[in-house]
Amino acid sequence: MKKSNEQIALTVARNSIIINIVLSAFKLFAGIVAQSAAMISDAVHSIADLISTVIVIVGVKLANKKPDKEHPYGHERFECVATLLLGMLVLVVGIGIGLAGVQRIISGDLSALAVPGILALVAAIVSIGVKEAVYWYVRAVAKKIDSSALMADAWHSRVDGLSSIGSFIGILGARLGFPILDSIAALVICVFIIKTAISIMLGAIGQMTDRACDDETVNEMRKIILAQDSVDGIDQLKTRVFGNRIYIDVDICVNSSTILSDAHNTAQKVHDAIEEQFPKVKHCMVHVNPTICPIYEKSKNGLTVE
Repeated sequence: MKKSNEQIALTVARNSIIINIVLSAFKLFAGIVAQSAAMISDAVHSIADLISTVIVIVGVKLANKKPDKEHPYGHERFECVATLLLGMLVLVVGIGIGLAGVQRIISGDLSALAVPGILALVAAIVSIGVKEAVYWYVRAVAKKIDSSALMADAWHSRVDGLSSIGSFIGILGARLGFPILDSIAALVICVFIIKTAISIMLGAIGQMTDRACDDETVNEMRKIILAQDSVDGIDQLKTRVFGNRIYIDVDICVNSSTILSDAHNTAQKVHDAIEEQFPKVKHCMVHVNPTICPIYEKSKNGLTVE
């Protein structure tokens, strides 16, 4: 039996939670045993990653609820809300890492990383490898089912991996007698984390503000509409991205002498053709106008603009 997108997303999220629980426990254990403040902080970051995955699960569950009286167009935007919250969480983590690094450099207090044990280095290496693997795994599934929340969670995993790289550099530097490397690495990684967070949030905001489809997609829709029998032209074509789904409003031109039932059949053909060619389209409203002065008309070569 084929799994739905919701089931796939929840399976990936559950797998991510299990991995993060094991990894967080190992990193926390390694940080305490090896007396590494950097690794303990890294473990706390992984726990934040756990929280982010829980947010993804809640967002996906809410987004896939059926339309109801209060939300007749569905609940897809709840996934955008989850993505936005994830971006904010990543931003807070990035700022926190940066401020901690600046504070240690200004104060000169670098004793926290005074000769940590080798186990902390091992934990950092394991964390880097695991987090990168989780990133590619979650990213692949997110692209397959077109889930913005899952994609944001994938990036959060990579951010956690970047944090572990900073921990590795800092711990190694402390063992070699250069503890300040931890703070410098934290500042560099902070920039990448904040950049990722802003990208995640802008993507979510774009989906929540009903932006139009890209020009290439709109032009493909026009070609499909004009290819239908009895369609003389297009007066207006408006698209909007609602969550990860597309809504379309189109005014087609049909010969003014066409009887009502035939005009309705033409509109239905346009509706069906659009939804068949574009799986992301959730709703397509087709309005019929009598042919007078269409903006887009058919030609032998395809599409012409008056």
